[in-house]
Amino acid sequence: MTQDAQPQDAKKAPHKSARRRAREFAVQGLYQWQLTGESVPAIERFLRDSSTSFGRADEALFREIFYGAMRDAADLKERIVPHLDRDEVDVSPVERAILIVGAFELINKLDTPYAVIINEAIEIAKTFGGTDGHRFVNGVLDKLALETRAAEVEAGKGRKR
Repeated sequence: MTQDAQPQDAKKAPHKSARRRAREFAVQGLYQWQLTGESVPAIERFLRDSSTSFGRADEALFREIFYGAMRDAADLKERIVPHLDRDEVDVSPVERAILIVGAFELINKLDTPYAVIINEAIEIAKTFGGTDGHRFVNGVLDKLALETRAAEVEAGKGRKR
């Protein structure tokens, strides 16, 4: 029996990349910070100590995103707010954390294609966010990508036609 012919339930769950894990931990750290106000080093220690999978994350990417997003959180929120369809206080802390991480990457990680950043944010929202949170995250980050990476977005649209 080929792998394609195997029953659906016999397939393994998709493997999470080290980069996805790094993004997930950055989101978890931002979420924790929003709820507790703890220091960044304390949150990082907690994440490291509380999860056996932390060692499988891309540590350099985690530190870049987490520390950068924490440092720039106020500015990132300002960049996100014009693209919200609701008041910022009505955005769940999980979705806010995902948006901050996504915004940080869109603005600062120009070596990562915008579509990859948005897709990763959507997948994280599907895992940790509310029922339709991934749609909300997608819409906000799409608008931010148009603002911050217009040429890349337009070039992507041209390839899809």
